[in-house]
Amino acid sequence: MLYAILCEDSPGSLESRKRLRPGHVERLRALQAEGRLVLAGPLPAIDARDPGPAGFTGSLIVAEFESPAAATQWAETDPFRQGGVYARVTVRPFNKSFPE
Repeated sequence: MLYAILCEDSPGSLESRKRLRPGHVERLRALQAEGRLVLAGPLPAIDARDPGPAGFTGSLIVAEFESPAAATQWAETDPFRQGGVYARVTVRPFNKSFPE
């Protein structure tokens, strides 16, 4: 089953986000290598590809997991969550319709 993992950043977490990004990306690449990652990316705080000092408000990850508990466990052990970048993580089942 696919799950949407919506992560909300803690205020003032941009520097921690930058510092912890390599470990976060490594985990996403592992999901991709397993063929389980549909999409992932940050949510800029402003309408810009590179928001600069405005930073980000969170991230969206859509990936395949065995269960909601497995998706939650994966999200809770992410370096961004462990390092305080993510203040809140919400996991929801996701049905992909498009693109087909």
